[in-house]
Amino acid sequence: MLEKLHDMGMKSEYAYMAGFGSIGLSVLSWTFSRINPRHDRAQSDRWGIFVGHWAPTFFAIGIALRLEEKKLL
Repeated sequence: MLEKLHDMGMKSEYAYMAGFGSIGLSVLSWTFSRINPRHDRAQSDRWGIFVGHWAPTFFAIGIALRLEEKKLL
């Protein structure tokens, strides 16, 4: 799967950027959910945690792609 991603032009830097972006999106989703008067604190926390769980996956893919890039050098 990683070879296919690499062949399609996916670089490790893109996965790292997606990881950091998901951290920022997590904070934003938590903040905007807190502003919404229909959401209680638990709902806001769930939104932030849900999006925050994406970051480790993107970072893991980035590390795997970095290893793939080094293998091909």
